[in-house]
Amino acid sequence: MHKKKLLTQLVCLTLAGTLGGCATSARDTRDPLENWNRGVQTFNDNLDDYAMKPIAKGYQWITPSFVDIGVSNFFSNINDIAVTINDLLQFKLTQTGLDGSRFIVNTVAGVGGLVDVASLIDLPKHNEDFDQTLGFWGVPAGPYLVLPLLGPSSPRGVSGLVGDAAMNPFTYLSFGVIPGIESGVGSAISGGAFALNAIDLRADNLTAEKIASEAAIDRYEFFKNAYFQRREHLIHDGKLPLDHEAFDIDKEFDQNIGAPIRTH
Repeated sequence: MHKKKLLTQLVCLTLAGTLGGCATSARDTRDPLENWNRGVQTFNDNLDDYAMKPIAKGYQWITPSFVDIGVSNFFSNINDIAVTINDLLQFKLTQTGLDGSRFIVNTVAGVGGLVDVASLIDLPKHNEDFDQTLGFWGVPAGPYLVLPLLGPSSPRGVSGLVGDAAMNPFTYLSFGVIPGIESGVGSAISGGAFALNAIDLRADNLTAEKIASEAAIDRYEFFKNAYFQRREHLIHDGKLPLDHEAFDIDKEFDQNIGAPIRTH
């Protein structure tokens, strides 16, 4: 439920800003690499259409709901390790204790994280990553950058991905540093885990992605604005600066819904 709620908030948060800003994309100072980015997004979209989306739909079709929920909970629990570390790096000490407790409770009482027991005792899931930590310390995001396979990002976002990977225990299986697990076996386990997580996330995002694609006048602009607005929202914990432009979703949607849909 929490993941679906976040996805719904993301779509609502970015829809109006995207609909209102498509005409100025050529002069967007945040996006000097637009030609490259559009090409990479086309590659990613084609890969998604012919591979990831069919696999995700098949996974969703054959996987019982309780198994799907258990898989999502498991990877969410692993993610809480990085969340707790990033809490600490941002001096969110109270949240550090809560998220650390959440990981311990779900790992022990939730059978390795398969059951989200922590949410039942009012230990909610938080969203913190190393990109947010870098933003907290004043590191600028830099220009918009679409990564092959990974999608919307920025130079700071790339550093964030590296930092988060360093906080993920599955990363170290590939290096054979865990006693009793050879590097080859560890690589297979690690690769399988990352692939399963990607498929599970894609399956959970099928509905939200469809809504975004159908609503957007320009799909590229939609996801670019979605990325920047979502990152700003997360870095400031929803408390955006006073000079941050707010959008009237209903007004902007009504004004732009009749516009022709552009895909390039």
